Formats: sequence, structure tokens, C-alpha cells
Amino acid sequence: MLKDASPFSEYVDTTFLIVVGISSLVLLGLMIAMVYFIIRYSRKKNPNPTNIEGNIPLEITWTVIPLALFMGMFYLGWNGYLKEITIPEGAHEIKVTARMWAWSFEYPNGVKTDTLYVPVNAPVRLTLHSLDVNHSFYIPAFRIKKDVIPNRENTMWFKTPRAASYDIACAEYCGLNHSYMYTKVVAKDSSDFEQWYKEVSLKQSKPYLRMLAEEKVKE
Repeated sequence: MLKDASPFSEYVDTTFLIVVGISSLVLLGLMIAMVYFIIRYSRKKNPNPTNIEGNIPLEITWTVIPLALFMGMFYLGWNGYLKEITIPEGAHEIKVTARMWAWSFEYPNGVKTDTLYVPVNAPVRLTLHSLDVNHSFYIPAFRIKKDVIPNRENTMWFKTPRAASYDIACAEYCGLNHSYMYTKVVAKDSSDFEQWYKEVSLKQSKPYLRMLAEEKVKE
């Protein structure tokens, strides 16, 4: 956790820890109150029950404080959602196709691969399609997941700051060999990515179209 593998990973992890922390404090408070009331108002100490009148300040307090906590958690989730759906201009377009039981990736010039290769420090926009049943495109390290549904186009984006490889999985049970739907996203330095893209384009007899600006490749 808390590894900056994408624009979302650190924010999602921090939000998760905040929600767990708040939930733990609420649980602890409820347990302490429960034990206190069990002891304080036990039958041995209070053989004759007494009627307790309402306490408006107390009722307002136990309404306002939980409302503020839960609205704060809602804001964190909503803010994270906005980050994930706001795709930067100029993001590189890659088409993702899901089928039983594999992923395929198509680049702007028609190159197709079963591993997702991307350049580092460049936003990538994925357009998601399914050829058969419901799937879910999930990159755990990036903290992003999106359903892939037949006859519907979904989109997602990411950017990763370092050259590395990360797991891709299907997070929606899609049939007998659902567990086969594992592959990798491989992030390469700009020059390495462009060299790979050129070689795979020639190998698949596709026109080589530079994906990165010249100055980016030289970095």
C-alpha cells in the first residue's frame, strides 16, 4: 500500500485507511458505551426500572457527529471517483477487448498484443469492449477497475511514473476458465517503448505511427 504506481493508488490507499480508522473508532466507542450501560444499568444495581426522558442535545449530538463522519467519507470517495473519470487531453488511445478467456490490446495503427505495453509518465486512455459475457478490467497496483460489458463501451485511464510490470486480472466471474484471465501491463521508458512499438508494427506489417512526441522520446 501507499506506493505511487498511478495517480490513484496513494489517494485510494489513504482514503481506505481513513475509512478504516473512522470505522474502528466508531466500533470502539460503541463497544465502550455498551459495556458501560451493561454495568451501569444492570439489574443488580437497578432492580426497579425507571423511565428515562428524552435528551434533545444528546440526540442532536449522536445524529450530527455520525452524519459529519459519513459525509466526509462520501466526499473522499466522490473526489476519488472524479479523478478516475477525468481523462487528460492527449491521452494515448488503446482498445481493450475481453473474451472468454483472455485480454487483447489494439494500438492506434492496428497492432494487437496480449500484454499491455505503455510508456511511463504518459496518460493512457483505455476503451473497453467485451465479445461475449461480462468481464471486469482490474489493475490492483493502480487501484483501478472497470466493468467490461457486451454492447457497451466503457473507458478508463491511468499514468504510471516508473518502468515496471503490473498484474492485470478479471474481477468479474466470467465462466469456467475465469482464472486464466491474467496478463501484464508493462511500462517502458519513452525510448524503449517507441523502439518496441516500431519493432512490433513492422513484425505485424502495420504502419509505424509514432505514439510519443519527438522530444518525449529523447528524454
